[in-house]
Amino acid sequence: MSLTGKTSIITGGSDGIGRAIAAKLASEGAHVVICARNADKLEAVAEDIRTAGGSVETRVQDVADTESFAAMIADVAASNGLDILVNNAAHVGFGSVADASLEDFRENFRVNVDATYAGMQAAIKVMSNNGGSIVNISSINGDRAMPGMAGYSSSKAALLHLTRLASMETAGLNIRVNAVTPGPIMTPGTEAFIQSDPKAGEAIAAGIPMQRMGMPEEVANVVLFLASDMSSYVTGANIPVDGGKANELAVNQG
Repeated sequence: MSLTGKTSIITGGSDGIGRAIAAKLASEGAHVVICARNADKLEAVAEDIRTAGGSVETRVQDVADTESFAAMIADVAASNGLDILVNNAAHVGFGSVADASLEDFRENFRVNVDATYAGMQAAIKVMSNNGGSIVNISSINGDRAMPGMAGYSSSKAALLHLTRLASMETAGLNIRVNAVTPGPIMTPGTEAFIQSDPKAGEAIAAGIPMQRMGMPEEVANVVLFLASDMSSYVTGANIPVDGGKANELAVNQG
C-alpha cells in the first residue's frame, strides 16, 4: 500500500489514534503533516517518525478555529500538494439531554462536525484537480446511542451522514470520502482510566464480542487502506473497527 510521493494531513496527530495513523502513513512513504494544539507532544511524535525514517512536519493548530485550519490546509497544499486528509481531532463531551447545557452540546459539534466540514471544504478545493482521499474518524457512538454522551454521540452521527453526503458530491472529482468508526480503543486516555478502575476495564472488554479492546494501530491499518489506492473504488463507506460491538444485540441478562 505504498504512499510514496503523497502528502497527508492528520488532525489530532499528537496522541492515541492520530499518532498511530501518522506513524503508519509515514511508514508507507507518505509525507505526513501532523497538527494538534500541544507543540511538545507534536514534536515527540515527529521525532519518533523521523527516527523510523519517515518524513514529517508539525503544525500547532486548533481545528476549532476553522478559518485558521482552512488556511493551514491551503498552505500545506501550496508547498507540497495534498493527497490525504484524516480528520481525527475530536471533542469528547459528557452530559445527558436532560442535564447538558446547550453550550456544552454545541462544543462537540464545533470540533467534531464544524472543523471537519471546514477541513473537507478546504481539502476539496486543493484536491479537485488530481483527486485524493478524505478519511473522517467517527465513533461507535455515532452508530449506537450512548446515554450520558448526548453531544458527542449526536455529533459523531452527524459526521457519518456528512461523510456520505460529501462522498456523493466529490465522486466525480476522484475524491473519495470515507469514515472509520472505532469502538473501545486502548489509547493513553483509556489506559489511564483502566489503571484507575481495573474492573471497569475488564467489564468493557467482556462486553465486546472479540473479548478485548482494540489498539490504535488497528485503526491506523484501516485508515491506511482507505488512504491508499487499494481502496480506489470505495467511497461513502463507514468501516467499524470495534471487535464486532456495533453488530451486537444488547440483551439484559439480569
